[in-house]
Parts: sequence; structure tokens; C-alpha cells
Amino acid sequence: MPNPLPPLSAVRAFEAASRHLSFTKAGDELGMTQAAVSYQIKLLEERLGFQLFTRKARKIELTDHGAQLATRVVDAFSALRSAFEDISDMNAGQLVVSSNTTFAVNWLANRLFQFQMENPDVGVRILPYGPCAEPDFNDSDIVISACKAPPKGWIAHEIVQADFTPMLSPALAETIGGVKKPEDILKLPLVDPQDPWWQMWFEKAGLADVDLSGHPASRMGSQALEANRAIAGHGVAILTPYFCKTAIEAGQLIRPFELTCRADDESWYLSYPPALRTSRKVRLFRDWVNAELKCDGMPAHGIMAVVA
Repeated sequence: MPNPLPPLSAVRAFEAASRHLSFTKAGDELGMTQAAVSYQIKLLEERLGFQLFTRKARKIELTDHGAQLATRVVDAFSALRSAFEDISDMNAGQLVVSSNTTFAVNWLANRLFQFQMENPDVGVRILPYGPCAEPDFNDSDIVISACKAPPKGWIAHEIVQADFTPMLSPALAETIGGVKKPEDILKLPLVDPQDPWWQMWFEKAGLADVDLSGHPASRMGSQALEANRAIAGHGVAILTPYFCKTAIEAGQLIRPFELTCRADDESWYLSYPPALRTSRKVRLFRDWVNAELKCDGMPAHGIMAVVA
């Protein structure tokens, strides 16, 4: 069955010309020459088998068939414009952020109100992802991923480096008279003893090849969950100090040693696709996060463009 729809380029030219009653003005609107618009109208007339315009010396007029068609075509294009405007306005006013649980709970939850006060026209929707889930790189405007590089081609900002050190509740430390030496940690239950950060920290503390097999296995997979267990006194957790500032200041957690290790290839990244590089809502959120980090005294790590 033949397609009843003429070429869209010809329909667009007719719609613009019928509103302006001028091939020249229609061409200006569409970025075409007057001759190109006239050619498209001619193709459409040949396709339909009747004239759409009467050409006069200095103007054009719609024929009866042309006027009948123009009414419906102009309405159709108006509906299309409204649909695109509505979805654009909706998209511009909502920012979807897929965030690692730790960053969402220990950082965003305490600060997001301030961003929304500063930018009331941008509604933020947070999609936290848990230990066994993947960041939503497909349907999010911004992704904050932990120790997982963004997709190739994305624009990424390294916002927090993965530093770590043991932390525990003061009450748990007192059960053995205080944690004074790295060896003392081994007298207490550990949160996620299979976490490779433990071996890295003990080795740097001078305790190479520490055997943690005697500790009950667990894998929380999220610093937010691990910190909660440590605050409850259920064990010593290996955590990033920056994300535990509130708990430390409140006396819920202590870090018995200044020794802090760094996983060179692990960081928290704020990233977004290249198509959103100039997006206002993305720029506002990115700059706000960087400003908050700067206020906290965090070093600026710059931008990493992930190449294909």
C-alpha cells in the first residue's frame, strides 16, 4: 500500500508558507532560500494533483484546497510544537541523579535542601543504587558512582578519592580498654573482613599477611551500611573519613589511628553524557557539588573526559 504522507520537507515548507503567505518569509524561518521553498511546494502540488497557492506578482494566496489543507496542517504542527515545548520544559525543570548509596545517604541527604533553595526551578530526583546494583547510566542526567568508572565518552569529575581507615564506636573500643595499636583491632569483630581495604591498611600499618579468616564473613558493600553497623557497636569498619564527618563530630565514631590509605584506582565520580555538557540544570548541580566540596576543604581533582 503506498504511503499517503508526502515528504516531510515539503509539508514543512507548505505549513510555513501558508502561515506567512510568503515563500521568502517561510524560507527565512526554515533556513531555506525562497527558490527552495517554491520547489518543495511544487513537489507537494504534483504529489497531490492540485494547486495549493495562486502565484501573483508580489504575493501568494491559498487556493480553496490549499486553505482546507492548511487549517489542519498548521494545527498539526502547532500540536507538535507544543508537545516538544512541554517535554523540553519538563526536562529542563527536573534533574535525575543516580547516586551511590553512601554519597546519597551521607552527603546528598544532608545538603540537597540548600541546592533546592538556591535553584527552586530545578526539581531533583535521586535514584540511589545499592551494593548489588549498577548506576543508572541510561536514564539519568547525572551519575555519582563509587569506585566505578563512567562509560566511555562521558564527562567525569573525580569528586572524592577513596581514602580509608578503621573506625569504631567508643563503646566498642572500651570493651578492650581502648584501641592503642593496630593489633588491637584484631581483638574485635570486623565489618566486612573480606574487603580488600583491610589487607591494604594492615600492610601499611606494618602487619603484613594478616589472617582474617577467623572473623565471621559479611559483605555490606556500602559504606553507609558499614558505618551504621560500626555506630551500633557491631564491629570495626574500614571507612572513608570524609563520609563520616558527622558521626565523628557527634562522637558516634572514632578513628583510633591517623594512618589513612588510598586506593589509587578508586574514587567517587560525578559524570554526565557529552550531550548534557551545556545543560543548565547539570551545570548548576555540578558547580554546587564542587562548591560544597571546596567548602569542606576537599581538593579539586578536575575533569576527566573519558575517551572512546
